[in-house]
Amino acid sequence: MSGYALLARAWGAEVRGWDRVRTPYLGNLPAEVQVEISDEPPVPPEGWEPFVSTAFAGRIAGRSRAELLAELVALREAIVVAGAHGKTTTTAMIAFVLRELGHDPAFLIGGDVAQLGGNAGTGEGWLVVEGDESDRTVEALRPRIAVVTNVDLDHHTTFASRAEVEELFARWLAGVPQAVRGVELAPYEGELAVPGEHNRHNAAVALAALEAAGVARADAERPLAGFRGVARRLERRGESGGVEVFDDYGHHPTEVAAALQALRDDGDRRVLVLFQPHLYSRTRHLAREFGGALSAADTVAVTDVYPAREQPVDGVTGKLIVDALTELRPGMAVAWTPSVDDGVRFLAARARRGDRVVTLGAGDVDRAATLLLEALAS
Repeated sequence: MSGYALLARAWGAEVRGWDRVRTPYLGNLPAEVQVEISDEPPVPPEGWEPFVSTAFAGRIAGRSRAELLAELVALREAIVVAGAHGKTTTTAMIAFVLRELGHDPAFLIGGDVAQLGGNAGTGEGWLVVEGDESDRTVEALRPRIAVVTNVDLDHHTTFASRAEVEELFARWLAGVPQAVRGVELAPYEGELAVPGEHNRHNAAVALAALEAAGVARADAERPLAGFRGVARRLERRGESGGVEVFDDYGHHPTEVAAALQALRDDGDRRVLVLFQPHLYSRTRHLAREFGGALSAADTVAVTDVYPAREQPVDGVTGKLIVDALTELRPGMAVAWTPSVDDGVRFLAARARRGDRVVTLGAGDVDRAATLLLEALAS
């Protein structure tokens, strides 16, 4: 919502905001966008139109986040990137290349991009947007170019099967002038600063979208090689005692497997993982798949589920993943550490010089990297 507010203000709207807690994203907003921090939202001024984030949908009166995004997309020639995995990085790659080549894009990205100065920008060129299929709202967006990185079943309370996800994307792509389908592309083999086979796929998709926007591939490859990634996408957070610490947003088995493979690509160093499951529904349906993905590590600590928008489900905890992992790899160093702090202590006690430690998940496990670096230094 901070990105939407920034863009709406730049395009002429008067904007105010509210949240329960102050987050780093608010630092990206100009001073004229006043944001109230309080337990309950204020009453909107007379004549103002309230839009509500997904986090508060159904609890606060107003139009949806998706409706606001659809209005913004309708105001500019737009590229919308969706898909189960890689959409944040792919969106950032496209925006970065356009900016480096002088095309002055506006952009709305689901993560901070240091090279772009944040998660949103207000340029005068293409509007580059990360779309969201989790609540089916991507189908309401009508860009000039629509991109689907890949298809997977990730949101089990929204879709009953992978086929339903495929149908959603097929309908969406059929309604736009130009479509880019990531499944039709081979991984990019050129120079990249971001590691992993998954990022080569992201780069191939980004280049295809840029070509659809009129940017020659040869022109795009040079700046693409200088793209250094998005926060919490296999982000190297530091080193302590000879142990490298990384942080990643991966919260689906496919993403976990990709992150671990990337950490393995350049050597035989041990990989230790602190994984926080995200959502009870995802954990219940994919516990065994998570176990399979995590089995590529040397040591794993699994916390309890980060609930986000869901209520607890009887019998569904992070221990389901621990059980699956110990069944798949008997004798592996695995721990059920319900809290993030427990997981940090477990891994810090076992890490040794030359190891890599990665914190994985979409919840508050993002604080664990700092705690690990502190624990390793003590």
